[in-house]
Amino acid sequence: SLCAAAAPNLSYRELKDLKKANVLHIDVRERWEIDRFGKIPESINIPLGELMEALQMDPTEFKEQYNQKMPSKSDPVVFSCLAGTRSKQALGFAVSLGFS
Repeated sequence: SLCAAAAPNLSYRELKDLKKANVLHIDVRERWEIDRFGKIPESINIPLGELMEALQMDPTEFKEQYNQKMPSKSDPVVFSCLAGTRSKQALGFAVSLGFS
């Protein structure tokens, strides 16, 4: 299930359309879930337990750790997980840190 501030629930097709517009897709599932169920193409995995720290990292450190440019607070970001609960939590974390 997918979450974005503008649309708390997105379909797979909506996500595919958003990805064409350079939206950063953060998968907040645990690493074992990625290993077991597969990686979503063009997403980065930041488990929910690491997300608050990751979103407050120095941009250079973020790039080194996740091999991706750190999003600015105004960049479009989509969170996903297995059922939608963690992606909603991730959205709340990001908003609490000033992401729009």
